[in-house]
Order: sequence, then C-alpha cells, then structure tokens
Amino acid sequence: MSEKVKVGLIGAGGIAQGAHLRGYHSIPDECEVVWICDVNQEVAEKAAAKVVEAGGAKPQITTDYKQMLTDSELDAVSVTTPNKYHVEPTVDALNAGKHVLCEKPLGMNADECRRMCAAARENKKILQVALQNRFTGAARFAKQYIDGGNMGDIYYARAWALRRRGVPAWGVFIHKDQQGGGPLIDIGVHILDFTLYLMGYPKPVSASGQTWDILGKTPGLYNPWGDYDRTKFTVEDFAVGLIRFENGAVVSLESSFMANLDGDPFKASFFGTKAGMDLNPWGADPVKIYTEQDGQLFNMVGASVPHVESAHVDEVKAFIKAIREDLPSPVPGENGLYLNAIFDALYKSAETKKEEPIDVSF
Repeated sequence: MSEKVKVGLIGAGGIAQGAHLRGYHSIPDECEVVWICDVNQEVAEKAAAKVVEAGGAKPQITTDYKQMLTDSELDAVSVTTPNKYHVEPTVDALNAGKHVLCEKPLGMNADECRRMCAAARENKKILQVALQNRFTGAARFAKQYIDGGNMGDIYYARAWALRRRGVPAWGVFIHKDQQGGGPLIDIGVHILDFTLYLMGYPKPVSASGQTWDILGKTPGLYNPWGDYDRTKFTVEDFAVGLIRFENGAVVSLESSFMANLDGDPFKASFFGTKAGMDLNPWGADPVKIYTEQDGQLFNMVGASVPHVESAHVDEVKAFIKAIREDLPSPVPGENGLYLNAIFDALYKSAETKKEEPIDVSF
C-alpha cells in the first residue's frame, strides 16, 4: 500500500488527543487524519486544531459519525468514545468497510464484543483493541524470553492493577451504566491482557470473584484525583478474581480504585516449570527472573529491556502497519472478547457466590 492511510476519530476527548493523535502524527508519511467526530463540536474543533499544529491539513468535522463513514476514501477509524458507545460505531464502521482501532475495554460486556468480532470477520477488516501495555519494553523482552522456552509451562500467574487512592473524578468512570464496571474493567483490563498475552492467550473456562464498593462510597476519604459525588458511585472500588483456563493454568487478578495498601502496584508475576518472572511494565526494574541451573538458584534482571518512548504511539503504529501490509490485527478483537467474558463471569460470581462458566464463542 503506497498511499497514506486516511483515518478518522470517533470521539475526540482526552485519550483521542493524548494518545491516538500522537500516534498518527508520529508517522505522517504513512497516514493522515481526515475526519474528526465528537458530539461536542468544541471538542472536535480542538482536536482538529492539534492536527493542524502537527503539520496536517484541517480534518473535516462532524457531530454524527455516520456522516464520516459515508466517505469512500476513509480507510480506518479510532473509536475513542466512553465504553457505552464503543459497540455501535465499531460495528457500523466495520460494516462500512473501515478498519477499527477501538479503545479498551472492547465492549461493556461479552455480547457487545461478539457483535464487533463478528462484524470484523464478516467484513474481513482489522479490529484492534487499544491495549498498549503489550507494546512496552517489558512485554517485548518477556515475550521473546517466554517464547524461547525459558519459562517452561506457565501454570499460574498473578496480575495486580491496584491504586491506593485513584478514583477518576472526571468523565463517567463511577457510573456502571455507562462504564460497565469500575477498576476491574478500567485498569484490570490492562494488566490482565498483559498477563494473558505473555501466556499465549489460553482459553478461559470459568471464574470466581468478589467485589466491594465500601471505600468508593465513603464520604470524606482522600482522593488526589479530585472529589466526586459518593452517592453516584455505582461501580466497585475493589475486585478480585480467580480465572481457570482450558490448558490447566490459573490466573489471580486484583484491581482497585481505592485500597489501603502501600503504593499503586501495577505488575504481573508468572510461575513456570523452568523459571518465574516479575514484570513491572511502567516502573524501574521492569523484569526480574528467578530460575535454577546446576543445582543453584539465580535471581536475574533484564539488562537489555527495549526503551519504548510511548506504548500508546507504538500501538497506533502497529495498527497502521497492519493495514498497509495486510497483516493480522496486532491486538485481535477476540482478545477483547476473552477479557470482557472473564469480567462478565467475575461480576456474576460476585453476585451468585459461585464459580461461573465463561463463554468466548461468537
């Protein structure tokens, strides 16, 4: 593909301007942003101004994404709306013959994801989920190490995405009817994808979980990200789960907006038959490996972890590369379906107090 990929944004708020536009602007010889849609005209105008500031021509602006999709020259779109509004624009864009990079989580639930995955399959278009942590240096280093057989079989992993005090006071993050859930679906999705990606994305079969909303609803608790109406807090503030997979592996998952703990750990630990590994994709000492050789135990650190300036930028680059070179989706929609199906089971288990089956068919 020699011509530039023509891209549109459906949703032009913070993640669109701070991540997706940066990615597209980083490869001006390969793509150009030609459309911007937002229900708020002023927000769309601000995003368009950033395109011009980056050296591009001013994109066309609309408040109705369906107008954008009638453009036969448009190749692809980023869907960067709130979670509740992922499914319809994504399905409509795929049915209109456009490739889609959709923000995480792919949907509010697994049923929405099934619709999106089916549309991508039927239209033979790329559906990529915006899960940038697999593009970090830690993920790249670990993927090569694991795929080389150095860990043996990974039979258990722990995934943590925990905040001591970190309720987003903006947007719709505390409203379950628009977000689908709290930290589990907002930041737990990142660490779980990171974990399953490195494990080869085994098929989940069942999960048991528990959620709490005590701290999130308690008036007066410190929240450095701003105050919010505690009476309107309808998501969980803490979730834990145990997930079983078809290959016999098990993953434990913990995620919080508010929890009384030290710091804000975002990490994954892997237990294999040949070695173990701790990964911290955002912090110092991102890779630690624990193994044995000739009857001696070794603790090792990764000394050649690649430096990645921005995983957000690199996920966009991967999307454009896949379009231009006719490659598979760098983060397939099916992975997003797995994640949402797991969350559905965990939320249901928290209500039924039973282990719940997971269905990833579509």
